[in-house]
Amino acid sequence: MRNPAHRIDTTRAHSARVYDYILGGKDHYPVDVEAGDAMCRHWPALPVHMRENRRFMHRAGHYLAREKGIRQFLDIGTGLPTSPNLHEVVQDVAPESHVVYVDNDPIVLAHARALLNSTPEGATAYVDADMRDPDAVTRSPQFRELLNPDEPVGLMIIGIMHFIEPPDDQPLVRRLLEPLPPGSYLAMTIGTGDFAPEEVGRVADEYNRQNMPMVLRDLPTATSFFDGMDLVEPGVTQVHKWRPGAGQHQVDDRDIAMYGAVALKP
Repeated sequence: MRNPAHRIDTTRAHSARVYDYILGGKDHYPVDVEAGDAMCRHWPALPVHMRENRRFMHRAGHYLAREKGIRQFLDIGTGLPTSPNLHEVVQDVAPESHVVYVDNDPIVLAHARALLNSTPEGATAYVDADMRDPDAVTRSPQFRELLNPDEPVGLMIIGIMHFIEPPDDQPLVRRLLEPLPPGSYLAMTIGTGDFAPEEVGRVADEYNRQNMPMVLRDLPTATSFFDGMDLVEPGVTQVHKWRPGAGQHQVDDRDIAMYGAVALKP
């Protein structure tokens, strides 16, 4: 794996590093701390929101592995490794599972070895690519070698769509789904300002000020990403309400600015 250090810009905040900082990680720089602190001043619930987004990923991955028998996953916009990562969740259910991670952030690439610690029975790989170029993902050697084109895939697009602006957003999702066989699933989270519009709007303004454009979507727009697919119950809902685990019933709706859903590709 090549050294990505020359590509890391430490003079500007980056979404993955801000996320890492707010969740208590160590892979960030002073500019990310400054941006993260400003965002939390605007909306003190931001850490809760981010934790619940990741917990949705854990539950969705576990559901697809245990309930639907999915044994291969494509994770778009992986972000910095934070245990448990997706492969740890699904390989705990089925050790033979394969996971292909995709991100274009050089600092994620620098830490990608943590994502390649697979079980002996399974396999993981990392693709250094931008989801805005789906062909770079689906034509990569890692995609072709690890994912059987005849078996269903769990496509995970978690915590990234609010950085993809229309009109490119929905076509990109469709292009990622296109090569996956029927019986595959899409698990996705989509940022919204529906529940705390003023506070979340100020966070979006801070992202924009840091040259990280953020798009917030209402429920009808979020739901339209799944057109033509069969939604798994309870459909499109705030992430903490999707098949909630212990303690999540106590989460305040105003503290969550993310819709989430899982849907079947017919």
